[in-house]
Amino acid sequence: MKLNNIIDRIKLPFRKEKELFSSLYEILGFYPHNIEYYKMALMHKSIRKRNDKGKPLNNERLEFLGDAILDAAVGYIVYRHYEGKREGFLTNTRSKLVSRETLGKLAAEMRLSNLVLSAGHSTSHNSYVEGNAFEALVGAIYLDRGYEACLWFFENQVLGKYIDIDKVAFKEVNFKSKLLEWSQKNRVRLEYKLTKQKKDENGSPVFTYMVQIEGVNGESGSGYSKKEAQQKASKDTLQRLKREPQFVDAVFAAKTARTQMEEEPAMAVPDPEKEQQNFIIEQEEPVVEEVAAKPAEKPKKAPTIDFTDKEFDLSDISHKEKSREEIIAEAEAAAFADD
Repeated sequence: MKLNNIIDRIKLPFRKEKELFSSLYEILGFYPHNIEYYKMALMHKSIRKRNDKGKPLNNERLEFLGDAILDAAVGYIVYRHYEGKREGFLTNTRSKLVSRETLGKLAAEMRLSNLVLSAGHSTSHNSYVEGNAFEALVGAIYLDRGYEACLWFFENQVLGKYIDIDKVAFKEVNFKSKLLEWSQKNRVRLEYKLTKQKKDENGSPVFTYMVQIEGVNGESGSGYSKKEAQQKASKDTLQRLKREPQFVDAVFAAKTARTQMEEEPAMAVPDPEKEQQNFIIEQEEPVVEEVAAKPAEKPKKAPTIDFTDKEFDLSDISHKEKSREEIIAEAEAAAFADD
């Protein structure tokens, strides 16, 4: 009986090791040389495990390494895939591919998250933990098999199966539309003010726009077209609205001051005895960008993985006064209008 117990203890770790090899092969497309690197990549810091010298054992160092390798590998893939494209386009595409949300969803889709060891909680729906594990996995691949293996892994196991690089590259979050939707829902005045227009060293025009909400200065953005500049300004302003309560307070304080002023009598009560008295008070129109509206474009088919950035969901700092359908229709019409 004792001999059988000893044999069972020997078989159990071997069986678990074999299962890990098999699971990693499905994810990587090849078998690890040194399984210890991958075990470390799958070890979350919440386990609080330490080595013989008392130093923590977790995937944070591999995450650091994997992040750098991933930037280089994906940058090279994007550079090679889009010959002749500008630096801004290449940088934007790489950023989408290696974003925390993208890597977290990749880890979930590839079932890497099922292998992550953490203490007392599940990693499902936790893109931060899963994204870190994905970067750590790339770091493990680099130490185990080198840079070329990392490049092969992303090209063949990721882009070849889970992500359509072209759909990711040309999918844009319409930040201007999101900001317009938020402003209309909260009945605040939004304006895009052209603050600078110049030419670069090649003679190409460069536009700079600033967002103003109820007269409160938001962020500025520059670009080679008005649309590009307004998109950048809208994105940075959305980030401020999401992260700076003081900015939101200033906007709504300005709105309150404006509405109180508008409610006060604009003029003395007219004398009915006076001739040619005009009793009609012209209403001031909301200060929004004056653009000709055109029908909203049909939504494009979503990529394999949804890259919608929830960071710019402002529903928690707004109060709805119109139906969502009305607001989205108005915002999209204005956002996609000709510059």
